[in-house]
Amino acid sequence: MVLKGPAPESAQAGLLPVTKIAIGLAFAFGALRVNGFDLLLDPVGWGLCASGLSQLRRSGDDGFDRAHAMAVAMVWAEIAVFLLSFAESSDSPVGRAMGTVVAAGALIAVWLVVDPVVRRVRCGGDVSRAALLDVSRWAVVALGGPGVLAGYGYAALGPVVMVAWFAAVVTLIVVLFASAGLPCLSPRWSRVP
Repeated sequence: MVLKGPAPESAQAGLLPVTKIAIGLAFAFGALRVNGFDLLLDPVGWGLCASGLSQLRRSGDDGFDRAHAMAVAMVWAEIAVFLLSFAESSDSPVGRAMGTVVAAGALIAVWLVVDPVVRRVRCGGDVSRAALLDVSRWAVVALGGPGVLAGYGYAALGPVVMVAWFAAVVTLIVVLFASAGLPCLSPRWSRVP
């Protein structure tokens, strides 16, 4: 049996851009700790997001450019927090402030990263998947905001909010993985007028 024709796009390009974004978010929000060290380095996750976003951007006004800039900023912010952790305790005022800034930045980054993906999927005609991504994005940010405050002792939240936030993050990542093969999320996709 002989197969003819070009290889599928996924075989030609390695990881699809949205797959990189989904894996990046899993690294950035996941934790696999050994002796207190997180093996899923957050800067690596945000770097994967930046890599996927750079493949999808077309112009400065399509949203992918802003999202890419935020993902790169998160790489540097996470590196700064990582290096600061050697010099300062996480309970110090500087450590708490940096942790809060990075956590809030991560929520803003999720919003900016998913927004152009939602718009592209909607333009591609898959309105229901775009709506699911949009609702998942809202849930991650809306539940994550109070979670950031609770993590630093500013609010007392029950475990239900944290479980709901975790479920929202997992849902967002799974839907991104499932959406990665859509033609509208291909680096070569162009909207037909």
